[in-house]
Amino acid sequence: MTVLEIQDLIKSYRSPEGEVSRVIDVPRFSVSAGEQIALQGSSGSGKTTFLNLIAGILQPDSGRILLAGERFSELSEADRDSARARHLGYVFQTFNLLQGFTALENVLLGMMFGAGADHAHARKLLERVGLQDRMNYYPRQLSVGQQQRVAVARALANRPKLVLADEPTGNLDHRNGKEALKLIREVCGETGAALLLVSHDREVLAQFGKVEELSLLNRAAAVSA
Repeated sequence: MTVLEIQDLIKSYRSPEGEVSRVIDVPRFSVSAGEQIALQGSSGSGKTTFLNLIAGILQPDSGRILLAGERFSELSEADRDSARARHLGYVFQTFNLLQGFTALENVLLGMMFGAGADHAHARKLLERVGLQDRMNYYPRQLSVGQQQRVAVARALANRPKLVLADEPTGNLDHRNGKEALKLIREVCGETGAALLLVSHDREVLAQFGKVEELSLLNRAAAVSA
């Protein structure tokens, strides 16, 4: 089963001077159920833009994104939010935790656009990522590595079919980065979620059996080169 299918995806930006630059031009890309793929590319190659297009945070100029069989890129904003909550989890490099809420509350808030708050499932996820004794701590009371663990639990809160991870080890030291990567891959494997992770770290990329080079997928990169 294919959980993500991309066809002729194009995204351009206009500079203040009016010059249009095509950043993403991907004819075809797909991710199968349960598959774990690493996507590599240099800084500024469009990796985050590509993930944000898949997540519906950005809208493409043209092309089609099918997420769990739904024509995701063609949905209204409200329907896109609903589909994102049902099918997609996102682990950000900067974690994006809400500072005024506890670890447990951050995970519960991640459920609000899905089926609704499930305290038992939220607690189970935090236990799984090793934070059973930190559920009522605020982000400022957690280490950087622990904050990333909360972000992983939140990304999996709605039992997504696909998890996106944008340089998830980028703000962690080597030990915490290695543990976070292992955790993300293990939990996705346990839940059956597919994983698409972007990184430029060779040590991270070496952990994956399938690594795609964005510049080879992206005709815009070939043109700019």
